[in-house]
Amino acid sequence: MIQRNDPCWCGSGKKYKKCHLTIDARLQTPAIKRANPRWIKTPREIDGMRRAGRFNGRLMDYIRAFVVAGVSTERLDQLVYAYTLDHGHKPACLGYHGYPKSICTSVNNVVCHGIPSATEILKEGDIVNIDCTTIVDGFYGDSSETFMIGAVAPAARNLVGVTAQALIKGIAAARPGAAIQAVAQSIEPYVESQGCSVVQQYTGHGIGKSFHEYFSVYHHIDPDFKDFMLMPGLTFTIEPMINQGRFEVATDSVDKWTARTKDGSLSAQFEHTVLVTAEGCEALTLTPSQIAAGKIVCLEGM
Repeated sequence: MIQRNDPCWCGSGKKYKKCHLTIDARLQTPAIKRANPRWIKTPREIDGMRRAGRFNGRLMDYIRAFVVAGVSTERLDQLVYAYTLDHGHKPACLGYHGYPKSICTSVNNVVCHGIPSATEILKEGDIVNIDCTTIVDGFYGDSSETFMIGAVAPAARNLVGVTAQALIKGIAAARPGAAIQAVAQSIEPYVESQGCSVVQQYTGHGIGKSFHEYFSVYHHIDPDFKDFMLMPGLTFTIEPMINQGRFEVATDSVDKWTARTKDGSLSAQFEHTVLVTAEGCEALTLTPSQIAAGKIVCLEGM
């Protein structure tokens, strides 16, 4: 059995009493198992994830200026591709299970996985989610934002605000010693109180040296979900997709990627890659603009 003055089991180099002792004491809850130790990143891997997250954040800040009325989603894809390669990194989506582009651009009632197109031109009043994943020295950074193009309808603005708050609440709930279901428990009741719904078909996921690792992160409450305790060193995405109407989605029968709301209502999403730390939760993919403003999301009034 590890003693107080022994090196901590996590590999940090600190004594156990200065590292995981207090957290481990909180995890003596028989009803919920601890996270699998092999899911926990080493200090070296955490450094790699931080570097991947920082670049991914800079990439999102870069593309923000181009997300305006009159631009095609294909042009946005080209810009992200060029910026990523110019900095010596790789777009993770390109070729992933046959996906043909570097980013996903999901406009209005598209929930996720919208494929950029030269014929899809953003116009005043649209909302569009841009989802970027990059590979930096073998590590993945993954984030997304929903942008409002010009003056949007009040209902659309409200949806985007609710979705941004859902992400903020999910990140706040992801703390060492908490159950992973705490993320969903913080998101779904709030979203439903605002008259919206949480998409259930798509979830967050573990991330590291692979795009999708080990476990899913639900944003809706599922009593059958196999819960576990969050531990420092876990890295995963929180990426709630919120619909203005009902939660059901349908995948395009032709391109096999584009997922739309079944009822035609608007959908929005925000996403960060996060790291559970000894103190709480660190959003690795914060953009320079978010860091400067002290915010989790780049959204007016948030």
